[in-house]
Amino acid sequence: MPSQLARSPLHGARVVVSGGAGCLGRAVVEKLRARGVTDIVVPRRRDYDLLHEEAAMRLYRDARPDIVLHLAAEVGGIGANQANPGRYFFANMAMALHLIEGARRAAIRKFVQVGTICSYPKFTPVPFREDDLWNGYPEETNAPYGVAKKAALVMLDGYRRQYGLASSYLLPVNLYGPWDNFDPSTSHVIPALIRKCIEATEKGSETIECWGTGSASREFLFVDDAAEGIVSAAERIDDPMPINLGASSEIAIRDLVRLVADACGFTGRIAWDPSKPDGQPRRAVDATRACELLGWRASTPLAEGLRATVDWYRRNRTHRSGYDPSRSDLGSSSPSP
Repeated sequence: MPSQLARSPLHGARVVVSGGAGCLGRAVVEKLRARGVTDIVVPRRRDYDLLHEEAAMRLYRDARPDIVLHLAAEVGGIGANQANPGRYFFANMAMALHLIEGARRAAIRKFVQVGTICSYPKFTPVPFREDDLWNGYPEETNAPYGVAKKAALVMLDGYRRQYGLASSYLLPVNLYGPWDNFDPSTSHVIPALIRKCIEATEKGSETIECWGTGSASREFLFVDDAAEGIVSAAERIDDPMPINLGASSEIAIRDLVRLVADACGFTGRIAWDPSKPDGQPRRAVDATRACELLGWRASTPLAEGLRATVDWYRRNRTHRSGYDPSRSDLGSSSPSP
């Protein structure tokens, strides 16, 4: 954590946070404010649809940023990735393409890109290390999303070498926390499970159904911890080397389901559907580079973060079908499980 007595290098900068109304974006904005950054612009999709070049260039003209933190994404869980492979590739590629080119034209001070653990090859040795990022093709169910995000890394590297654009590139593991996406059609594993467990308890259901076998493993990072890593990179890193952000704690999905059920008070049976995909067999990262370059470590235990997320959801949900309090705008969420 940065010293409270030291002034952040971001102090006095005008910062654009794309996806700033989403789960991760809100946490990043709070971290910026805690560092004394007061000139923060959160573009809304209704005003700036970043899938279109004209809107991205207009954002640069209107906001005149010094720094851009690009968190916005179109993303979902395994089912959403299977249903929208073309859409997810186009949307994420288009946003990065337009915003990075706009950063070059506007000669901004720095561009920070949030990537995804989905960019890693399907059979990467665990824990994932940044040097293995190019050693194979991503897991098929979310490859279009992962490749689009990885292409932004290539673009930033080229723009750094040719145009001198300073940038940072972060690879967070699966994120979760307050303001997550709880829409059952697009949510990721933790918010989906929280909603299932709470609704099952309220209805008196004795069983919830989960995709796959539960044998796959994942690593989960509380959104506040991820936000701290992203803002630290904005302060310290000018070169788009990939930097993992992880909690250094791998858990099987089967064990995760029981933790979420306990946090929600659901005591019923878990029914697994092995006809549905598990996704990538294992995911966990080596976050040594983040520790060495950013002085960053995750600080929120999974059980504590789950309790905070469940409490937030209970306070903010309604009973309207499909209600999702986090998606008031295009925001960045966790990579698909």
